[in-house]
Amino acid sequence: MAGPFGRSWVSSVRALADRRPSRRRERARSALSARTVAGQVFLLQAVVVVLLVAAAVVALVLQVRGDSESEARNRSVAVAESFARSPGVREALEGPDPTAELQPITEDVRKAADVDFVVVMDTRGIRFTHPLPEQIGRRFVGTIEPSLAGRVTVESVHGPLGEEVQAVVPVRGDGGEVIGLVSAGLKVQNVAGELNQHLPVIIGTGAGALALGTVGSALISRRLRRQTHGLDPAEMTKMYEHHDAVLHAVREGVLIVGGDGRLLLANDEARRLLDLPEDAEGRHVDDLGLDPRTARLLASGRVAEDEVHSAGDRLLNVNHMPTDRDGGPPGSVATLRDTTELRALSGRADVARKRLKLLYDAGVRVGTTLDVERTAEELAEFAVPRFADYVTVDLAEPVLRGEDPKPQGSGSHPLRRAAANGIREDAPFYRLGQLITFVPRTPQGAGFDTGRAIVEADMAAFRGWQTQDPDRARQIIAFGIHSMMSVPLRARGDILGMATFWRSEKPEPFDEEDLSLAEELVARAAVCIDNARRYTREHTMAVTLQRSLLPRNLPEQSALEVAYRYRPAQAGVGGDWFDVIPLPGARVALVVGDVVGHGLHAAATMGRLRTAVHNFSTLDLPPDELLWHLDELVARIDLGEEAPDGGGAAVTGATCLYAVYDPASRRCAMARAGHPEPALVHPDGSVEFPELPGGPPLGLGGLPFETAEVHLPEGSRLVLYTDGLVENRDRDIGEGLALLRRSLAGQPDRTPEETCEAVLDALMPERPSDDIALMVARTRVLSSAEVAQWDVPSDPAAVGRVRAAAAERMAEWGLEEMAFTTELILSELITNAIRYGAEPIRLRMIRDRNLICEVSDASSTSPHLRRAATTDEGGRGLFLVAQVAERWGTRYTAEGKVIWTEQPLP
Repeated sequence: MAGPFGRSWVSSVRALADRRPSRRRERARSALSARTVAGQVFLLQAVVVVLLVAAAVVALVLQVRGDSESEARNRSVAVAESFARSPGVREALEGPDPTAELQPITEDVRKAADVDFVVVMDTRGIRFTHPLPEQIGRRFVGTIEPSLAGRVTVESVHGPLGEEVQAVVPVRGDGGEVIGLVSAGLKVQNVAGELNQHLPVIIGTGAGALALGTVGSALISRRLRRQTHGLDPAEMTKMYEHHDAVLHAVREGVLIVGGDGRLLLANDEARRLLDLPEDAEGRHVDDLGLDPRTARLLASGRVAEDEVHSAGDRLLNVNHMPTDRDGGPPGSVATLRDTTELRALSGRADVARKRLKLLYDAGVRVGTTLDVERTAEELAEFAVPRFADYVTVDLAEPVLRGEDPKPQGSGSHPLRRAAANGIREDAPFYRLGQLITFVPRTPQGAGFDTGRAIVEADMAAFRGWQTQDPDRARQIIAFGIHSMMSVPLRARGDILGMATFWRSEKPEPFDEEDLSLAEELVARAAVCIDNARRYTREHTMAVTLQRSLLPRNLPEQSALEVAYRYRPAQAGVGGDWFDVIPLPGARVALVVGDVVGHGLHAAATMGRLRTAVHNFSTLDLPPDELLWHLDELVARIDLGEEAPDGGGAAVTGATCLYAVYDPASRRCAMARAGHPEPALVHPDGSVEFPELPGGPPLGLGGLPFETAEVHLPEGSRLVLYTDGLVENRDRDIGEGLALLRRSLAGQPDRTPEETCEAVLDALMPERPSDDIALMVARTRVLSSAEVAQWDVPSDPAAVGRVRAAAAERMAEWGLEEMAFTTELILSELITNAIRYGAEPIRLRMIRDRNLICEVSDASSTSPHLRRAATTDEGGRGLFLVAQVAERWGTRYTAEGKVIWTEQPLP
């Protein structure tokens, strides 16, 4: 754009461009003096024309108005007199109903005569007719006395129709007396309407006269205005003084060039910037020693805005504009500004802007994950080719494992190449993943020990960097790499590794500005790598804790064939768990639970709940009672861990499903606390989800849990899982359950292991957002040959018979050598049931992995083991049982209790 002087100069350059010999200047002054007179004459003529036209218009308006009113009066009198003398008017007035006879006639006359009303009235002024029927019978508005005296009256009144001009004439009888009156007239607005019809003609005529006078005056003064450019001598003098002061005061060069390419004017700043000679004015621009590009622009007359031209060691901003637009004199005006320093500042600002943008983009693209190696790869990918041609990132071994790096200066530091990237893939660097021990003389070794970044501007000089591997160093130089920087990855006071930048394509070596930028870039990446390292450490700790709390091997049992899968979430370990717990009587408990959340707290809480379930299961409680105890435990944990400020991490949100399967009865008792229902695959391959009463999540309290029993035929598969299997961000739980049903259906011969694989293949997302625990149990049953039952009468004499029957069954099982100890156990248990229990009393023996003996009765009284004194006659029975049996205990049922023992088979 043009400078401040350039914008003000254009308006007066035409006059300055005509500065020629003094004779032309005198002629211009004379023209300028005449111009003032022409302006005054033009103004006077315009005023006179306006006054004349205005007077003519007023006279015409008054004349037309008077003519219109006079014509209205004459028409009203003529209509009224003509109607008053019309035949039949006197007879109608003297008739019984004047209105009926005259009203239609007056309306016809009114319309034919082009008046607004014709009214007939009696001598009292009572109307017989009127255009408005409601006015008939009312008194006439106006003066009627002169007309009653025989005269014609014309007046203007405010009547029923508004402002009216009306005439009143008498109607005479046969004897000449006045027997009635007739009035006719027009509304004033209709009279004005006639006037308005003439106004366009009047105004048009006046406007034409005014335009004709104005054009004439303009033609008279046109020649003088051209000669003086619209200025008088005083104004012209003031303009010259003003522009002369501006020309020498502004910090902007001004050049005026004539149409023939000669320099007409140059101010002091233009002479300084272009180094013009003293006699420059009047010479052609090609002869002034200007830059050829600048000279061509000044001679061309083309428009130019903010073009940059050189003048020696300066950079000039040039604006150029022709002056011959709109009939001006030929030539052009140019303004010049020195932008040398501005260009330098702009260059530095552009470098700073690019640097900030590079760092901003690095903050967006580096550190998008919490993976140490991936973050190192993102740094290498980002820096090539924006900043370097090749980048290698080497990290300390402990950092890759999530551990703290060794203190700097502690000897050799093996670094593993974690990332490498470049414009070519065949660069002769160490391979990715290789463990490298840098010697102290190398930039990497020295930088890791001292924490300082090092630049090798000229690698071909071999100032020590080659001592690591001389052969490889020569290959790197031959490959074309000539400069490198090695920057330590420092975060929170620790050095995590080294990032090395290599340059080959760009001939300039790395300099201090490059080093400063590299340090900022690497510092940001180091924080991201350290964050990933800390996350890796915490994640590893949580995974280790969680795996230590989950079952490593399933216990041996005969009731179920079990397979399981556990998949942690990508975001971190969670609180999902599962368990298989053998119970007395060849029964097995299956447990699946989920603690909401991720991290160490969820994993630790999961371990506490799993331990609690193990403890409660030793009490042989029904599923609903076990969940009730677990709920109470969670509530107490929450209460004990709540911080004084309410910021404690609560366990509320844990869910659990507890199932107990009895292979002898083939029944499974289940209860759940906020957990998804299990899936049941029948032997024929059909799938159902048993309806289990849904209890609240653990820790809420206040609501009961309920147990449901399901009959499981042999070969049925019970599928227990956590919600992470069927629910995620991309599908709801209903869709997940339908998908689970389809993955389980139609394959009755699948093993539990195959079922786990099929389910995970169908439902597990690529990046699970929640833990997944899956357990598949295929049922087995105990045949009748492995189970023996007897009803025992409440008679001490029956003990011997039952003992003998048991010995026979053991002989059938081939367990004769266990008969003595078994009979001893049965004698004591049955005798106690008869003596202290209640009927019915039953004995059940099961041959499984152990020999199981169960004596049940209807009493809820539990026996207690005690050590009898020497003088006591009793109290030694259970002590003997505990000595000869491997395990023994009591469990309660809805009908009473069961005392059981287990003996290992030979």
